[in-house]
Amino acid sequence: MPRPSSDLSSYAAIGDGRTIALIDRRGSIDWLPLPNLDSVPVFARILDADNGGCLEITPVGEFEVRRRYVARTNVLQTTFVTPTGTARLTDAMVTGVAGRLPWAELARRVEGIDGEVAFTWRVQPGTRLNTAAPWAEQRDGATILRVGETSLAVVGQGHGTPTTVDDGAGPRVEGSFTTSPDSRHLLVVVATDGEPLHLPHPENVDRSIDRTIEGWRAWSREFGYDGPWAATVQRSALALKLLVYSPTGAIAAAATTSLPENPRGGKNWDYRFAWVRDLAYTAHALVRFGLREETHAAISWLLRTIRDNGPDLHVLYTLRGTLAQNVTEHEAPGWRGIGPVVTGNPAHGQLQLGVYGDLFAICRTYVDSGNVLDVATGRMLAAMADRTCDEWRQPDSGMWELPEIRHYTSSKMGCWQALRDAVVLAEAGAIPGSAERWASERDRIAAWITEHGWSEEIGAYVMHPGSTDVDSSVLLHAESGFDRGERMSRTIDVLTERLGAGDLLYRYTGMDQEEHTFVASAFWRAGALACVGRHDEAVAAMDDLVARANDVGVFAEMISEHDGSSWGNIPQALSHLAVIGAALTIRDLVPEEELDGH
Repeated sequence: MPRPSSDLSSYAAIGDGRTIALIDRRGSIDWLPLPNLDSVPVFARILDADNGGCLEITPVGEFEVRRRYVARTNVLQTTFVTPTGTARLTDAMVTGVAGRLPWAELARRVEGIDGEVAFTWRVQPGTRLNTAAPWAEQRDGATILRVGETSLAVVGQGHGTPTTVDDGAGPRVEGSFTTSPDSRHLLVVVATDGEPLHLPHPENVDRSIDRTIEGWRAWSREFGYDGPWAATVQRSALALKLLVYSPTGAIAAAATTSLPENPRGGKNWDYRFAWVRDLAYTAHALVRFGLREETHAAISWLLRTIRDNGPDLHVLYTLRGTLAQNVTEHEAPGWRGIGPVVTGNPAHGQLQLGVYGDLFAICRTYVDSGNVLDVATGRMLAAMADRTCDEWRQPDSGMWELPEIRHYTSSKMGCWQALRDAVVLAEAGAIPGSAERWASERDRIAAWITEHGWSEEIGAYVMHPGSTDVDSSVLLHAESGFDRGERMSRTIDVLTERLGAGDLLYRYTGMDQEEHTFVASAFWRAGALACVGRHDEAVAAMDDLVARANDVGVFAEMISEHDGSSWGNIPQALSHLAVIGAALTIRDLVPEEELDGH
């Protein structure tokens, strides 16, 4: 049995607004939670090579691969070139006439281009991280696979004669077919959870693939970006669109759980939750792209969720807008045997003061783009601004969700940002409250950072007072406007010296011994260089970094400085947000003649 890919950069992502599948270069889907992105996954060979489950369509024998997304879509095309012929596989999570389907429908279409290519295929559900035992049954001539409450059916056209096999490793449906010039073959997997199962007609699904392509292109036509690295920016926007959980408008931090940040394991987190921080950056990008519907849905979801789960502002929420519960560790080996495999995230109960800045940034972005806040939101924001005034002096866990509770400099910068934006919103009449008080505390925070967050000894903003450690998250506050002067410029140099690995950057002091470089940090550095006026360096850094994406433009969370391999959860929202943020900042700040044709 083939094993999951040994490099996470092998994976491309497709999705339907409810869940996401990861497909490797051999045509194997090694990750697909059903019915929702945050469900315990039915297909998870990426985390459990033996019992995780997969969906394969692969040529028999040797082959070479070329692949790409269909232009301006999240539909993937993989071309297999073999000694006997060439064939093309198109993969889509299909949509319906009125948008997202009420069930999950994966369509895999193989077209013969020249010669003949023999394919085998397999649909083998996993054990949901060893929590359920799959079984198979025959209904109306179709094979039905069940895993717990999830029901799946396999249908197709020109896909050979399906056979149901159970040789002790759990039931699977498999078959084979051979392409010829202009031949067309279709394999469809449809799934529901705790509800009746619809069996689609293959002819309708075949048309649905083309309709799904046009749906993505219609969305892309609404996407407005005129600037450097346009193809990279659009691909990152499409990656973010995959992470929008359409039933609510929430935005997942990543599509996966438990993909390790280092070979020793331990830092294996579940990122299928909605972070306030990520949503703030996403809303800022979506507004600037002119994407009104996603912006309104995301902001409305967040504000409603905060009110429903108040009065505290939490770091993250589930995709359905509830509070995250405790972490569950599963009996599964993990990617490359690197555990643990978990669902849930322990950051949900932490105090992170920077989240106040994220919340106010979202709301100011929304108002600045010509929208109006409702009365309840205005009152809530006024109360949050007052809380920021009271709480900014407290130590917290910082942006990196650390167990050490300290006075992190970037957290104070986030509080400064919150009160700066609160004052702007109040003066615009968008929220009630005491703008004078907020302005006064804003200035106190700035004075505190100047006195305690800066080290003349090392010439940089430090991670926390009394330390010479440095932290890449302060780079975000070149973009926020806290500092675009000499101190931020000197800080960039110290971060580059102490955390840099060529064009890459570690998160903070000591991480080179614990994990790989953090993709977002490197792009933050590129954007910060533009903010402090170092335009040539910003453009050069961006050029180097965009080349770090995999062959279809997808970024994971981390990149190894040693071999360029990908690590951590994938696709990672913060990585793609950093790509977009840096490109927008450079476009806005660097004169066109200095971009030299970008």
